[in-house]
Amino acid sequence: MISHFLKINRFTLAVGVALAFSAVGAAKAEDGEYGVLMKTLANPFWGAMAQGVADGAKEAGVKYFQQAAESDQAAEPQLNLCNTMLERKPVAMITAAINSTNLLPCLKSAQDAGIKIVDLDNNLDQAVLDKEGVKVTFHIGSDNIAAGAQGAEYLANKLGKDAKGPVLVIEGLSGNITGEKRAKGFADKLKELAPGLEIVASLPGDWDRGKAASIATDTLTAHPDLVAIFCANDGMALGAVESVYAAGKGPQVTIIGVDGNSDAVKSIKEGRLNASVAQLPYLVGKQAVENVKKALAGEKVEDSIAVPTLVLTKDVIDAGKEPMLQYVK
Repeated sequence: MISHFLKINRFTLAVGVALAFSAVGAAKAEDGEYGVLMKTLANPFWGAMAQGVADGAKEAGVKYFQQAAESDQAAEPQLNLCNTMLERKPVAMITAAINSTNLLPCLKSAQDAGIKIVDLDNNLDQAVLDKEGVKVTFHIGSDNIAAGAQGAEYLANKLGKDAKGPVLVIEGLSGNITGEKRAKGFADKLKELAPGLEIVASLPGDWDRGKAASIATDTLTAHPDLVAIFCANDGMALGAVESVYAAGKGPQVTIIGVDGNSDAVKSIKEGRLNASVAQLPYLVGKQAVENVKKALAGEKVEDSIAVPTLVLTKDVIDAGKEPMLQYVK
């Protein structure tokens, strides 16, 4: 099952890394188009979410067009894409902002035009939105604090509540609320469950695999007895895996990522990455479209929609019995 999903995701990435346009189904004229703005399609996480959007749109019989920046650090280019999307006058804007502020000018314009705004994957800070007077129709994504906490729970269960030793946290892009929440959730829960596991460094890896690898190498030099690394996404976790194995410490260091993307699944199955808290981005994308359709039809939609997460390990994947595995793309 997982190998089938990996093929789907590779196809999704191949059809458009920087820019993608799609139209699905025969929507009613009054429904109009949905505009979907991703961070990037270069990351398997967003590729899976794009596949969820496509499938959700097909099932709902709605039309959409999609764009994405070249990388998840291209804040200004993403704003330019957002402004370009407004020219097509979509009825809804489903946006995964690179940070809490970069899309605000565009979102204000969308609001003034009566376009419904959706915060995809919980990238917008509600306090910032309130201050700027921007109202979103709903936020959708995983609970990032809870996802970080699940990583800590896995680590405490694996090493034991009385375990001791240094732990490294590799955060996301500095100032990004998603990475901040994941790191905080992990740190707070680890302190509660296994206080002997001490976080000796918590550094921004900027969602970059190479930078995370460098951080892991430097930390291993300073703390050769390092017992675990928690990374705010899978790309960085895979960078950490490379450094740990290059240092000959593979079995000694537990490495945990977040996202559950196809590359992480492969590494887990190979016995290298220990675990990933799967955010089920496919399900996030699919449910985003479904709920936009409801909102446009005047149906009640919750202000915040939480999509469940799943801790992926080799045992869970090999057993294949977890129902939510069907959404791991």
